[in-house]
Amino acid sequence: GFNVTMPDKTAVAGLVDELSPAAKLIGACNTVTVGEEGRLTGHNTDGIGFVRNLHEHGVEVQRKKLVVLGAGGAATAICVQAALDGAAEIAIFNRKDEFYANGELTVEKLRQAVPACKASITPLEDGAALAEAVKGCDILVNATKVGMKPLDGETLIDPALFRPELVVADTVYNPRETRMIQEAKAAGCKAAVGGIGMLLWQGVAAYKLFTGKDMPAQEVLEKFFS
Repeated sequence: GFNVTMPDKTAVAGLVDELSPAAKLIGACNTVTVGEEGRLTGHNTDGIGFVRNLHEHGVEVQRKKLVVLGAGGAATAICVQAALDGAAEIAIFNRKDEFYANGELTVEKLRQAVPACKASITPLEDGAALAEAVKGCDILVNATKVGMKPLDGETLIDPALFRPELVVADTVYNPRETRMIQEAKAAGCKAAVGGIGMLLWQGVAAYKLFTGKDMPAQEVLEKFFS
């Protein structure tokens, strides 16, 4: 098999012979396995990697309320996987840009495929709605580029919204700790999870699909991610 990265994940999803349930919902794949007679199956391990990264930090998504910032590829994968894994509610916030329609489509897909999970989308510009959603959620996720170099000094969340019961997670891994994660730690949040683990665990999932075996994750973590 092989891996696919941005900006080709959506295009490749339209070229394979079949898609996994998650990849079909997401509309993109980052991992392709080659089966009998060269049959190609597209998978998406991004959401799996994110959920596994939370699990490794003692956090589960089942029955939880999530606020997800962003509506691009990573955000879509996270929303779909969290819904499939039993999240109670997912509130997407994104600017009214070219990705907003994609967020609306994700909400509609989740309403049809995972009706038990309440999904919604709101413009990120609505600061009052965002603040209210963060106050009522269990897990806050940044799935935008804000916090990544050269935007590493920026954040979308007022640290005054952080509280001890809140889990804060980022998909950005360069820098290892974004401003949002640093401020979440300083505020004493229940967990402040950086994005490097998501990168590792999506690779672990792809390795399993390719080989049928478990990647020596700890060894890989120490050698390449330390």
